[in-house]
Amino acid sequence: MTGPVGVGIVGAGVISQTYLENLTSFPDVKVAAIGDIIPERAQAKAEEHGVPSWGTLEDVLGNPEVELVVNLTIPESHIAVSSQAVAAGKHVWTEKPLGLDREGARQLLKDADAAGVRVGSAPDTILGPGFQSAKRAIAEGVIGTPLFVQTAFQTQGPDLWHPEPAFLFAKGAGPLLDMGPYYFSALVSLLGPIAGVAARGSRFRTERHIHTGPRAGETFPVEVPSSVQVLSTFEGGQHGTHLLSFDSALERHGVVEIHGTEGSIVLPDPNRFDGPTRYVKPLGVFRDGMKTEQEWIDVEQEGTVVGRGLGVLDMVRAIAENRTHVATGELGFHVLDVLLSAQDSAETGQYLEIDSTVAPVPAVPVDFDPFARTL
Repeated sequence: MTGPVGVGIVGAGVISQTYLENLTSFPDVKVAAIGDIIPERAQAKAEEHGVPSWGTLEDVLGNPEVELVVNLTIPESHIAVSSQAVAAGKHVWTEKPLGLDREGARQLLKDADAAGVRVGSAPDTILGPGFQSAKRAIAEGVIGTPLFVQTAFQTQGPDLWHPEPAFLFAKGAGPLLDMGPYYFSALVSLLGPIAGVAARGSRFRTERHIHTGPRAGETFPVEVPSSVQVLSTFEGGQHGTHLLSFDSALERHGVVEIHGTEGSIVLPDPNRFDGPTRYVKPLGVFRDGMKTEQEWIDVEQEGTVVGRGLGVLDMVRAIAENRTHVATGELGFHVLDVLLSAQDSAETGQYLEIDSTVAPVPAVPVDFDPFARTL
């Protein structure tokens, strides 16, 4: 690859706006085409963002300027669209999850390897300076050896704000597969692969209402558990507790805590690219029966904050530099395997071992500049 890399976007829904805003600002990326099952939606986005070509999936795949396809379709279409892109000789970046089943996701990675193209998978929030600054602090030993983790995502549900929320309560979504990738990708990137999970889930309502947009007032079915609690065991010996809920009156987002032998660290919201990180050391010796005060220490955030699309940029640069990109398809597969195992555990009541694993996830250099021209 020399010069800006041609990217084609498939899926002109809500999330495409953020991708288009960011990708069109990166000098190393050229958005060459956008396609959608409703071509008029693709046309509207193309005209808004100055994309020269628009149409259907087939139009994007047939465009010779497109070297990498960004798959922003609904989860049930991820494998089919990504597989077509691979068959067309294109690299693929897909929104999370990688797929809805292990067999299809595994075959996608095999096909990509055979075709000599790469697969990357969201979330790319793990590339953001918020998370990367926390990753460096943990690697430097500010909390000693990590022992256990706690995460929580609690909300009343996306049906309160999303104009088309039904797919977020359908197979392949719910809080486990919609929000779980952010939390588990972050933890695997920090602590390594997960060895096993046990989970419980509940579907408190069989249908919910749309609250905003032209379809406000309509109902839709709830197909999957809307609240899930997971216990995890990592290959490195750590363990974790994780709550993911679309049923909580108490809104609590982005809780990620890692507790170690020499301190505890609170990480940024894994659904953001920035945010504060701070850690605390153990209490000192009690004096006269009184606790000594604990002092929170802030971790300086280093790096340029952008947003979704950062993983695509890292991918095109990694291909040119012949290095491994950060958010690989293999990481996406392992996280999918963990989440599907948690889903299975919630149904069977059994602790399940995870068959897959993943290589250590590389860090992002502090001087990584999204707005520099490097190709």
